[in-house]
Amino acid sequence: MAWHQISVITNENTAPKLADFFDHLGAVSVTYMDAEDEPVYEPAIGETKIWSNTQVIALYELNIDTGHIKQAVLAQFKTDELQHWLEETIDDQEWERAWMEFYKPMKFADRLWVCPTDQEQREEGTVCLTLDPGLAFGTGTHPTTALCLEWLASHDLTDKVVIDYGCGSGILAVAAVLLGAKVAHAVDIDPQAITATESNALKNNVADKIICYLPEQF
Repeated sequence: MAWHQISVITNENTAPKLADFFDHLGAVSVTYMDAEDEPVYEPAIGETKIWSNTQVIALYELNIDTGHIKQAVLAQFKTDELQHWLEETIDDQEWERAWMEFYKPMKFADRLWVCPTDQEQREEGTVCLTLDPGLAFGTGTHPTTALCLEWLASHDLTDKVVIDYGCGSGILAVAAVLLGAKVAHAVDIDPQAITATESNALKNNVADKIICYLPEQF
């Protein structure tokens, strides 16, 4: 199945309103992307930060009249708030597998491999953590996760007790146990993260050493 994709660049104040308007006009999905490679740092609690110049991308079914959508948007927003309006038809993909092109085995501190399924590395003196990207954060590609994995792989964790607070996919908890920790306590506010951690612990044969909690249970 193919889709109509509409993208437009706007400012940080208009972007949420435009996204809501696209949704009102029947968009299947609406996505924000950085239009200028601008870093956005950790927001305060309750704050949602987006980029000064944000690309808003709306996806519609093919039977939608994109001319009507553009006319409605131009009637609702000032012209100088909208830049680089682009319409294109995109083919459907096996999105759950598309990441494989970019997600490759990674090695940390010469002791730990993090690998997607079917690309496991079996190297003497190392351990291999098998993990596929999912709904919960944490694959090892983000700099903060990579730094934590590097630190874990650089230390002797034999018989240590580890707390992974904000565990996401559980990658740090699983890595710690594979590297010798006695037990890892994995905590996250998101039930999907708990499910992902339990699944990844099971996949890596360490489910008996990882205990998962929601914050109120910890």
